[in-house]
Amino acid sequence: MPTKLSVNLNAVAMLRNRRDLPWPSVEGLGRIALQAGAAGLTVHPRPDQRHIRFSDLPVIRALIDDEFPAAEFNIEGYPSEDFLALCEKIEPEQVTLVPDDPSQATSDHGFDFRASGEMLKPIVARLKKKGMRVSLFADGDGDVEAVKLAKATGADRIELYTGPYGGCFDDTQHGAEVLELLGRTADAALTEGLGVNAGHDLTVGNLPALVRRIPNLAEVSIGHGLTADALEYGMAETVRRFRRACGQAI
Repeated sequence: MPTKLSVNLNAVAMLRNRRDLPWPSVEGLGRIALQAGAAGLTVHPRPDQRHIRFSDLPVIRALIDDEFPAAEFNIEGYPSEDFLALCEKIEPEQVTLVPDDPSQATSDHGFDFRASGEMLKPIVARLKKKGMRVSLFADGDGDVEAVKLAKATGADRIELYTGPYGGCFDDTQHGAEVLELLGRTADAALTEGLGVNAGHDLTVGNLPALVRRIPNLAEVSIGHGLTADALEYGMAETVRRFRRACGQAI
């Protein structure tokens, strides 16, 4: 199956929040993305609400439920009690847990599963009990033992942190080396029975190679690069461009 595209709306929300105005509309651009064939929408609500606001979540939930029932809602965040309660209230199809401090500008590393595995087990079980798929943010460094520990938490998937790969846009050789490490991590995860997602600094330029190396890549979540392209091409055409980069025939 071709890799699915989930559109991350954080950058849209951050642009909206620069003014006390309702545009650009997170709901409206989410609707355009889904109309153009995105498989879902992703948000990362942070405690300071500097991009996605808590009030956006029921709106996005209703958009998917009422207009695009085949799409999925993916909520990312650090597994604090407030975040877990929020997920239980909104009931996204997928929860992606990340280890970053809430004050960070963006997620920039995966879980240390050796240190956090036991902490994650009851959290994963709690979310899965409510029917949510659970994905864990993971470094794509080829660490097979870490992948086994991720599997032991009970999670359904890992999401490969692709920031280092995206950062190689001007260094083809290093990019190939980083891509191979991501591939080895994905190979280990798939061997363990974990699904594999990916996200961070992915573009129409670097996605095709990632999909070729990880042909069973389930989903990519893309926000910054996609939103940047949308300023040039429009949201609908940008979603189509990224879907093609994912290997989808459209």
